[in-house]
Amino acid sequence: MKLRKPSKQTILSLLYPPLWVVVLLTIASAALLVFVFVKGYEAHLIAYPIYVLSFYTLVTVVMRLINTVPKHYRLAKTRLYSNPLGERFMTDMPFRTHVMLYGSLCVNLMYVAVNVLLGFTNNTAWFFVLAFYYTILAVMRFLLLRFVNRIGIGKDRYSELRRSRLCGYILLTINLSLSGAVLMILYQNKGYDYSGILIYIMAAYTFFITSMAIKNLIKYRRLGSPVMSMSKIISMAAALVSMLSLETAMFSQFGQDMSAAHRRIFIALTGAGVSIIIVTMSIYSICKNTREINKIMEKKAYEE
Repeated sequence: MKLRKPSKQTILSLLYPPLWVVVLLTIASAALLVFVFVKGYEAHLIAYPIYVLSFYTLVTVVMRLINTVPKHYRLAKTRLYSNPLGERFMTDMPFRTHVMLYGSLCVNLMYVAVNVLLGFTNNTAWFFVLAFYYTILAVMRFLLLRFVNRIGIGKDRYSELRRSRLCGYILLTINLSLSGAVLMILYQNKGYDYSGILIYIMAAYTFFITSMAIKNLIKYRRLGSPVMSMSKIISMAAALVSMLSLETAMFSQFGQDMSAAHRRIFIALTGAGVSIIIVTMSIYSICKNTREINKIMEKKAYEE
């Protein structure tokens, strides 16, 4: 007996079920996955149909997003540009940098407070190391924000270069907290542990901020502003450390079959790579700013 191929309409109805069906599938899949992970049934026979259902749910959600997100994005973009403040945020790079510095500084200060609190409540140095790391980020962003508030971007090239160079020196100290964190991960089994679907969310978020950091680092460097470039270098350093944190979480979640020695090698290599990149960015920024500062000083001395 020859099997009939499913019609195009049938395939489309499976890929694009009604919204209420997608919502029910999402709730059911989430609840069933929580049940599987909580009960430890990951390798049990009962888990496999749940995995299939979850995969189908993911496909329906993605297909619906592919259809709806571009429309909503275009609508949101139109509304944003119709607002004077929104249009300025999208087109005025110095203004956007100013706003983003406020946001990133607030987030860093929140992380500092949370990690200090966790350090005292859990009586562990791990959270204090993280608090020190976020404090360094907060100090650099505060210095840049203070400069922008007092002088402004593009108003005083000499002062802007000096402030950027100062942040470059401070960025070098981030390797102290990074080295401490890596040592605690290697020898005290510290690190991040995201259970269930949370690790996939954190992975997507980490890859997103890293790709955006690379894009902005290239984009803002072309604008020639030392302060704007330094703000993106700081974001790049933070994204790289997030990649290291994600690696420890991935090993914690999926690396049970890997020996402790191999895990230490991978973490040590990643930590060394992140440290080298941060040091390279810092030294490059310091040298570049110093050369231009010297040229400005020589020009002033010649004019006098």
